[in-house]
Amino acid sequence: MKKLLPILLGVLLLQSCQYFEKRVPTEQELLEKQMKEINWQEVDEYPSVADCETLTDALQRKQCFFDFMQTVIEQKLAVDTLATLFPKLDTIEVKVTVLPNASLTFEPQFPKDSVAYDTIKIDSILHARLIDFPKVNPAIKRGIPVKTQFVLPVIIKQE
Repeated sequence: MKKLLPILLGVLLLQSCQYFEKRVPTEQELLEKQMKEINWQEVDEYPSVADCETLTDALQRKQCFFDFMQTVIEQKLAVDTLATLFPKLDTIEVKVTVLPNASLTFEPQFPKDSVAYDTIKIDSILHARLIDFPKVNPAIKRGIPVKTQFVLPVIIKQE
């Protein structure tokens, strides 16, 4: 019995060492865990223009960018006949897409009941006027430029 007890303790001691071993996750498991932790709906840095680069607060910088975009779009559309062609149209929503290569695309967003407006004509006017836009720096996500989209209300007719 005395000889059996040290052997039994030795076996238990060797078996218990396995409980302290930690399993090392594979590269694929680490990648999957990291991908789940990333919030894909938010960017680290919003798109920006040179006028807003001096701001350090992220919310002020974001607001500066949106205000700048809205103002420039309104100015470019103010020289056109949108207000005279469509007198009842005072505001239009424009989907702005900032691509990773810093190029921009604009797409008017019409409500479902927009049959009263010539959507094709409005779309062509927008595409004709919204060229030669100031340089826009794309949004950044984890150090990489990414595509972003947002909708801006643009005032066509100011009273």
